[in-house]
Amino acid sequence: MAGHPDIMGEMYSEFLKYALGDGKEIGIVLTPPYVTKMMAEILNVNKDSRTMDLATGSAGFLISSMEIMIDDANKTFGKDTSKANKKIEEIKKEQLLGVELNAEMFTLAATNMILRGDGSSNIRKGNTFRTPEELYTNFKANRLLLNPPFSFEENGMPFIRFGLSKMEKGGLAAIIIQDSAGSGRAVESNKEILKNNTLLASIKMPVDLFIPMAGVQTSIYVFEAGIPHDYDKTVKFIDFRNDGYKRTKRGLNEVDSPTERYQDIIKLYKAGKSAKVSEKLWDMDEIYIEDFITDAGNDWNFEQHKKVDTKPKIEDFKKTVADYLAWEVANILKSEGKSSKKA
Repeated sequence: MAGHPDIMGEMYSEFLKYALGDGKEIGIVLTPPYVTKMMAEILNVNKDSRTMDLATGSAGFLISSMEIMIDDANKTFGKDTSKANKKIEEIKKEQLLGVELNAEMFTLAATNMILRGDGSSNIRKGNTFRTPEELYTNFKANRLLLNPPFSFEENGMPFIRFGLSKMEKGGLAAIIIQDSAGSGRAVESNKEILKNNTLLASIKMPVDLFIPMAGVQTSIYVFEAGIPHDYDKTVKFIDFRNDGYKRTKRGLNEVDSPTERYQDIIKLYKAGKSAKVSEKLWDMDEIYIEDFITDAGNDWNFEQHKKVDTKPKIEDFKKTVADYLAWEVANILKSEGKSSKKA
């Protein structure tokens, strides 16, 4: 097909907005591309990754992963070299796997991948949980990215539970989901997940991320597959509710360095408090916590680990005393004023 893949892809992204509306009717809300890219980078997707999405939607995660993988191949072998071109073909044909049940979404995903320059991606139409086992065992995924249908049971957490069980040991996974799944709505799946996998991080996202479905609070949970959670190790909790964007029904506006903020979150995930991030954008004590979780499966969200300091400070005491003295003086002056008028 003629046309630059990036231009065609952007045109198709606009088409998807009109084709799907807000996704409420089919329980599907598409992840913004700047989020799919961030999640892929958090997982350190590279030319050797084998990336899987079991709720493919319009293939946003696979596209972001493919672009990163191709870029890494070009950097490693040199752009347009025979080695790079061979690796890129391998990436497109063998290193991406998507499964999508909804017929409309499956068609959109396949078309999206073709327009992005990949006509042979391994996207399957079918039920994720009933797909033949050999599809997963033969693929040997070491990266998993997901935004499950929000209308699914336990907010969609069974998708990540199932996906983690089909991954290579030590593989990395990230899911963006309504974060009530991490605070009580999905304890059955969460307990099972922790028996065989490690929760590495929890990133709280903007409440209006999926506008026009404003008010749906989501978090990104990051896992390491095949290694039971060690409750003596801390989990990284990051508050990313201020991502620098202002969202309206008319579109997306940059108001506070969103590009830099998204890059900083990746650095913060990888290096913790020692990360080299912009000091003017972040109050680290307010947005980053390392804390333990329990095996209850209901304490995965940032605010559950944010400690509120209720101990009064000397400054608070001084202010209270000053306010009281000011009030007393005002009353005395008022009384003296009334007395002088009577005289």
